[in-house]
Amino acid sequence: MLDASPEDDATAPTVSTPRFVGRDREMAALRGALDRPPAIVLVEGEAGIGKSRLLREWLAAPDQRTALVSVCPPLRESLTLGPIVDAFLGIERPVPGSRLTELAGALRPLFPEWSADLPPALPPLDDAKAARHRLFRALDELLRALRVDVLVLEDAHWADEVTLEFLLFVISRQQSDGLSLVISYRPEEVDDGSLLLRLTSRLPAGVTQLRIALAPMRPGDTAALVSSMLDGNPISPEFTAFMHDRTGGVPLAVEESVRLMSDRADLVFRDGQWVRLKLRELRVPPTVRDSTRERVSRLSPTTQQVLRAAATLAEPSSSATIAMTADLSPAACRSAIAEAAAAGVLDADDRDRWRFRHVLAATAVYEAIPLTDRRYFHLLAGRALERLHPPPVARLAHHFREAGETLSWARYAEQGAELAMASGDHTKAVDLLVDLLSWAVLPPVDRARVARIAGVAALGRREPVDEVYHRVIRTLRSVLETPGLSARQQAEIRNPLGRLLITGGEAQAALSELEQAVANLDHDPVEAARAMTYLGWAYAGPWPASTHRRWLDRAAELTTRIDSPAQRLNLAGNRAAALLMLGEQEAWDVVADLPVDGTTAAERLDVARIHVNVGTGALIWGRYADAEEHLAVALRLAEAEQASRLQHNVRLEQANLAWNTGRWDGLAETSAALADADRDRPAHYLGSIRLAARLAAAAGRRRAAEEQFRQVLEESARLGAADDTMEAAAALARLWLTDGNSRRALRITNEPMETVRRKGIWIWATDLVPARVEALLAAGDLTAATRLVDQFARGLRGRTAPAPRAALTGCRALLLAASGENGRAATAYDRAARAWSALPRPYDAMRARERQAEALLAEGRIEPGRELLAAQYEELFRLGARGDADRVAQRLREHGAEVPRLWRGGRRGYGDQLSPRELDVVQLVVAGKTNREISRILTKSPATVDQQLRAAMRKLKVSSRTALAVKAVEAGVFAE
Repeated sequence: MLDASPEDDATAPTVSTPRFVGRDREMAALRGALDRPPAIVLVEGEAGIGKSRLLREWLAAPDQRTALVSVCPPLRESLTLGPIVDAFLGIERPVPGSRLTELAGALRPLFPEWSADLPPALPPLDDAKAARHRLFRALDELLRALRVDVLVLEDAHWADEVTLEFLLFVISRQQSDGLSLVISYRPEEVDDGSLLLRLTSRLPAGVTQLRIALAPMRPGDTAALVSSMLDGNPISPEFTAFMHDRTGGVPLAVEESVRLMSDRADLVFRDGQWVRLKLRELRVPPTVRDSTRERVSRLSPTTQQVLRAAATLAEPSSSATIAMTADLSPAACRSAIAEAAAAGVLDADDRDRWRFRHVLAATAVYEAIPLTDRRYFHLLAGRALERLHPPPVARLAHHFREAGETLSWARYAEQGAELAMASGDHTKAVDLLVDLLSWAVLPPVDRARVARIAGVAALGRREPVDEVYHRVIRTLRSVLETPGLSARQQAEIRNPLGRLLITGGEAQAALSELEQAVANLDHDPVEAARAMTYLGWAYAGPWPASTHRRWLDRAAELTTRIDSPAQRLNLAGNRAAALLMLGEQEAWDVVADLPVDGTTAAERLDVARIHVNVGTGALIWGRYADAEEHLAVALRLAEAEQASRLQHNVRLEQANLAWNTGRWDGLAETSAALADADRDRPAHYLGSIRLAARLAAAAGRRRAAEEQFRQVLEESARLGAADDTMEAAAALARLWLTDGNSRRALRITNEPMETVRRKGIWIWATDLVPARVEALLAAGDLTAATRLVDQFARGLRGRTAPAPRAALTGCRALLLAASGENGRAATAYDRAARAWSALPRPYDAMRARERQAEALLAEGRIEPGRELLAAQYEELFRLGARGDADRVAQRLREHGAEVPRLWRGGRRGYGDQLSPRELDVVQLVVAGKTNREISRILTKSPATVDQQLRAAMRKLKVSSRTALAVKAVEAGVFAE
């Protein structure tokens, strides 16, 4: 134990603000990066590690740069774009109106103080995303007009989503003369779904990039920091070790501990250095919370009241606002603030607003306030903030909620939600309104109105099916149980609820809600027509196609009475896609008139969504050229508007198109990437799993394919997505038929087959009917198989649906083979293969050729059968269907044929001989096909076809297509 002696200087030390120590390397790196603009500097570290101090020291250095600085408040419902707005308001120079365009009129709601300097307000936009994009552009223009060099955002882990989106927007537009960004945050407080992760993980090329990860100080730096607070005199080695061990080298913990020990007279100056008394007996508080509370307890009661008020406000506030929250006179408050500032607890910013020097200290003070007193502090805070102009509505909602003032809370929550939606932050709006609905007791009429707005806000979210989504679904369903709601009020809630359920994949529940809503939406023809159009989608429900068609016709009647061209386009486009799903031929007439662009961002996104749906319908019909065209339009527009979720939708359908047309290279990686991106959206996630299952089945990975197809089938059935059950059931049936288990194959196809019959939508049955027919034939029921094929044929009458028709041709061949008419069966399989090739759908064409070969063998035409089977072995192998190739190889061996060893990797040379790919091209040249036609048939690019054609000409020593064809025939290149 160390005891004070008479020689000890018993005078309490004068504690100063700590010197900036231990960060020379980080400061040099920060300065170096910002000297090479544009730069993005990320400063990360735990609470109290010194992020803010590092930035303050850099800002304090003499420099010609213009920097805007803002700190994100630790409020759950922080004001949308509040940090960015605060940063602009802190600048002293006037708004340069001469350098602003009309676009800056979008800034008026955010900067009412500058109304005299800003252009006239712009007309409102119906689409919140377009409004947000316009606002971002206007803010970016203001940054450039003010010639801002550096934008600093502290505590970005508390930033609202729109603020982070704005930073991403700024980063995407950085140019050689653009501004630099400095962003500080705590990694441990960044949620998994935060946009901050994208901001910190996808830094653009072409800009200076620096990530500074602040670590705790080393013992020597800890000693230097403590010494700088104690008149610059050294501290003892024991004291140094003690401080570093107990604080972990975190600067905030070191600073707060020194202040506490000084307050308690626990420090003495002995033998030329500072030492601490009773080193082992008096424990340094293990957390900043403990030290802060003890320091605060030593201040005057009035100052403690001011600190409790400041902690409740939780954001930098003026002395007048703090005085009202503390229920003190302005003079008494100013005196208390001075005491708190002298004690190093409060600090002022450049706008004379006061805040805790450390957020942890504010938290410690707030948590020490008794619960009964907290409500009163929040009430006073709300009343104080109501005097500000413009009123900080999100903060007001927060304070009145905590105060239990329901009416005020509701008023400001709705205002905050309206402002958030206008800025494009629909998630913030949903949070505000769902909290209100969950915890406040509102009259039924108010409850219904808030629920309707919350549902509409949720529809505008770009985020996936996450916890916010599930929370709003639960809340809307709960509100519908509120006694006293009128039929109209219920309909206005059920309408967005049904559409949200579609997003979540709950198709059956969605149609139920929408059907109930439609009956009471007469007052709103646009919403009524939209709900009817959703009811016209045939993917769910027990209704036959005729019922879905009646809904679509009712929607079409309403559409003619709607004035808005944008709304009419939306409804017409969705109607066309719904008609395609029903298998209605007239849909293609509507599709032909669809635009391929829009005049506004909202229109472009709408057109993109319509073309995605049309592309999906074209895939089901087997019109692959149409599918490719519509998906290309959708992707172009989605990329232009940076609609990431919509881009994922398009890429999934493009992957399905690639599968069908035989472009399998890289599909496994695409499938995995899509599954990872869409894991939170059930329907799209199952689509990527289905793609993976197809690849697994073709590659012969039986167990993986079976598990994945089962998952798709079960989840699709649970979600009510009837159309998505068809292919999975068919695939499982084919797998089990290879085991000779026809009973199991029939059982798995029973329900999907009954759905097709009940709904009468036979274009869905391209995969299902052939698998079902094969299962019936394997079970010995030729009559039932024949009856099913006849039903399939009747269901496709009048429809130009190439894929189902090719499947029908294959089914007829199956019947012929089962009847023992092998010669006719071989001819029918040939027709089926040609039909599949014309789409093109090469995998199915190869499997039809395989069956053709089997029919030839069964007829006794062994050599042609073996040659055809050998050709399919090579084609399947090259396509990537190694499992099918192995099966064909086994059949070849059974028929006494040698199975060639095919090239399994690397580039293979053929010398002067034509390669298999060159042979394919030459064969089509002999058949009179143009390069463009060859490109489509072989699913190759025109450049590749041209390259292979030139190589063939060179090898056969000819200089024209005609000469090539003649030489190829004369040389017997195609013995077959």
